[in-house]
Amino acid sequence: MSDTLPNIGELLTSTVPMVRTLDLRYIETTAERAVVSLPDHPDYRNHVGGPHAGAMFTVGESASGAVVIGAFGDQLSRAVPLPVRVEVTYAKIARGEVRATATLGRPAAEVVAELDAGQRPEFPVEVVLTREDGAETGRMTVIWTLRPNR
Repeated sequence: MSDTLPNIGELLTSTVPMVRTLDLRYIETTAERAVVSLPDHPDYRNHVGGPHAGAMFTVGESASGAVVIGAFGDQLSRAVPLPVRVEVTYAKIARGEVRATATLGRPAAEVVAELDAGQRPEFPVEVVLTREDGAETGRMTVIWTLRPNR
């Protein structure tokens, strides 16, 4: 899919209430990669002063969704993208703004070929969570599917 899509960040901000609730910011959105930030806000912090694990999960899942829309937005008339399962590892306490960088884990053409063959493809999106100083605070693997409209 080309990078001439409507602005994915604006689309997701206007249609996904949780994005607005956490004031997520879409820094980069392409068919291969998305970078989304979670601002440092006192209401999002946990008992150790970092962002709550649920907020970190949400920024990571939101970044993964932006990549999926970037890669498969042209398939939305025939399939619905859905997250199937997620594995999350929290490695360090985050402080300040958290960024989630998501990358598509399989070539989009392979996924579309499976959809063309009548299958319900699954594919990973890898997410790295970092804090302002660049230190990695966690990782996620989000397995997505394209559920055919029947």
